[in-house]
Amino acid sequence: MFFQCFVAIALFYCAHWQTYVSGSLRFGKFDVTEAQFSVMIIHLVSAIFGPGVWATRLPMLNVELRLVPVAVALSVSLIMCYTDIAVILSGGVGKNGSTVAGTSVLSPSIPIALVVVPAFIIYQKSTTSIYENHPCLYIIAFGMVAAKVTNRLVVAHMCRSEMDYMDSILIGPGMLFLNQYFNTFINEYLILWICLVYSAADLLHYCTIVCNQICGHLQIPLLRIAPKFPPSLVDRSPPNPSPGH
Repeated sequence: MFFQCFVAIALFYCAHWQTYVSGSLRFGKFDVTEAQFSVMIIHLVSAIFGPGVWATRLPMLNVELRLVPVAVALSVSLIMCYTDIAVILSGGVGKNGSTVAGTSVLSPSIPIALVVVPAFIIYQKSTTSIYENHPCLYIIAFGMVAAKVTNRLVVAHMCRSEMDYMDSILIGPGMLFLNQYFNTFINEYLILWICLVYSAADLLHYCTIVCNQICGHLQIPLLRIAPKFPPSLVDRSPPNPSPGH
C-alpha cells in the first residue's frame, strides 16, 4: 500500500512538473487518473476479501498475489516516469530551455523529494512500527503534505513564478523526523495525529488564500451566486387589486 500510494503521488507530481517545464499538460492512455483508480481498486479488494487475500499463492507462477499489482504498477510507473522525464530533460519553453518561470527544469524535484524521502525514512526507522500499525493515518498525513506541494507547483505554472523549496507544511513531517532523532521521547502515534491535523489546517489555509486571491483578481464570487442587480433595483410585481376596485 505504501508503494502504490506514494508512486501515485510521485506520478501525479511528475505530470504537473512536465507541465511546468513544457507549458502544456499532456495525457497518456494510461496516466495519473488510471493509476489512482488502480489504487482504489486494490483498497476495495482488501476491504471486501480482507488483507489476507494478497497472501494467496498463484498456482501457475507460484508467487503471492500481492506481487502482481506491485509488478504491474512498477512497470507502468517506469513507462510513465520515463515519458515525463524525457519531456523535462528535453528542455522547457523558457529562456535557454528553462521552465515557464525561467528556472532550472530540475528545480521542482527538490520539493517532492522533501516529502517522499522523509516519509520512507520515518517508515523504516520507526521503533514503534508507526506505519504498520496506522497505515491509513500515515498515508493521509503525508498525502496532505504532497497535496500542498503539488498545488504550489500548479499555481507556480499558472503564475509563471519560481517555486520555493521549503514550505510551512513540511513542519508536520519534520516533527516526526525530529521525534525519531531524539529517540522517540514522545509517543509517535500522538505526533502523527498532530502532523495530520497541522498539515490539513495548513493545506486548507493555503487553498483558501489562493481561491480568494483568484476570485479577487477576476472579480467573481467564491462558491456563491451574487444577484445581478441590487435588491433595491429589482422590479417588484404590483400588488393584487382589491375586490372593491
